[in-house]
Parts: sequence; structure tokens; C-alpha cells
Amino acid sequence: MNTDRLLALGDDALIAAQRLAEWHASSPEMEEDVALANIALDQLGAARLLLTYAGEIEGRGRDEDALAFLRDDREFRNCLLVELPNGDFAVTIAKLLFLSAYQLPLYTRLAGGDDGRLAAIAAKARKESAYHLDHSAQWTFRLGDGTAESHRRMQDAVDELWPYTHE
Repeated sequence: MNTDRLLALGDDALIAAQRLAEWHASSPEMEEDVALANIALDQLGAARLLLTYAGEIEGRGRDEDALAFLRDDREFRNCLLVELPNGDFAVTIAKLLFLSAYQLPLYTRLAGGDDGRLAAIAAKARKESAYHLDHSAQWTFRLGDGTAESHRRMQDAVDELWPYTHE
């Protein structure tokens, strides 16, 4: 896998982690604070591994920290979906649903690839992505089947974010 693709995967995870961490002490349930923080840590762990590997392949002496914090904003390769503001809780859940629905099959495919190091990173991230997808799907059903207000917000979030899924 080339450096740009590794950077894109790492950047997706890094920005997703930062956005999810914004919910700390703000989510609708105390247990959800912990769940979103743990998902953010999973994404951050994947970002660290992917960015470290990208830095080594790149061969310019940049480590995970340099790639995470010392690049110009135009050098990031993440999809726009992860950059979008959190909005309300339904928007965050829809973002997580779409991201994890993308990451799970991608990491599954990469876990079976020829690049042993990337396969190991992907195998770890695949397990975490399966949990993220399940978690966000459960919340999507809960909000969608809840009150008229929660249903409207969840539907609005899906409608707002769906155009970004083409990436």
C-alpha cells in the first residue's frame, strides 16, 4: 500500500477520534460518554499504527506525531465525513455508522492482504470496527424507533450526511 493511502486511513481514524472525543461529558447518557471515549481511543490507536507505518514507508523521518500534528491542513487525506461538525447526537451516530460501515469491510479485506504489517493493523482495527458498527446501529435503531423528535433528528442526520458517503 502506498503512503498516501496509509495516510488517508490514518487521517480518517485520527479526525474521527478527535470528533468523538468532543462528546466527553456531553453525551445524553453517562455510559455513552464512556462508550464514545472508548471508540475514540480505538480510532486513535488505529491512527497511531497507520501513521507510524506511513511515516516509515515515506522515509522522510516523520513519525506519527509529526504526521498528526505538523502537517498543513491541505496535506491531510481524510474523507470529509469525519471532518464535519458533530451537530447533535444523531449526527454523531450517523457519522459513526457510515464510517464504521466503511471501515469494517475495508479492514477485513486488508487483514487478508500480502502486507503482513498492514494485515496485523487491519486485523486489530477490524475487531474494533465491528463493535463500532454494532454500537452505532443500535443507537440508530433506538433513535429512529424512539419519539417523533428522535426519529426526525436521526432521519435528518442520515439525509444530511448521506452525500458524503461516496468518498
